[in-house]
Amino acid sequence: MSKRLFIIVIVLFCGIHVFAQSKDETAILKMLEAQVAEWNKGNIDGYMKGYWDSDSLLFIGSKGPRYGYQATLKRYKEAYPDLAHMGTLTSVITSVQKLSGEYYFIVGKWALKRSAGDVDGSYTLLIKKINGEWVIVCDHSS
Repeated sequence: MSKRLFIIVIVLFCGIHVFAQSKDETAILKMLEAQVAEWNKGNIDGYMKGYWDSDSLLFIGSKGPRYGYQATLKRYKEAYPDLAHMGTLTSVITSVQKLSGEYYFIVGKWALKRSAGDVDGSYTLLIKKINGEWVIVCDHSS
């Protein structure tokens, strides 16, 4: 095989591998995109649909860990009481790692452009498949 053909084959293989997403990864990314869309509509309740509705949900933010879906929902509504504080969310995923058939680990960056002052940070998410749906079971945002 010529060197040129070998390089083309390697580039094509790597390109397919990088851009290929499993059905699970596609579902996870769709869920995360839906969260951003709901946030940008000013709908915190809709945004929360990406989280596990359980007392075992773990959210770690600037005020430390909070356990439970309701506690996390309350925290979001306190921290973002109106559209001026919610602003427009953008999220960039920098890493998607499959841990097992039930778990994925996501790393990303978030930013809010808002009249109350722009803010940004990073996040890690542990996502689990529960009852056929991918949900966030642990969120560490800073």
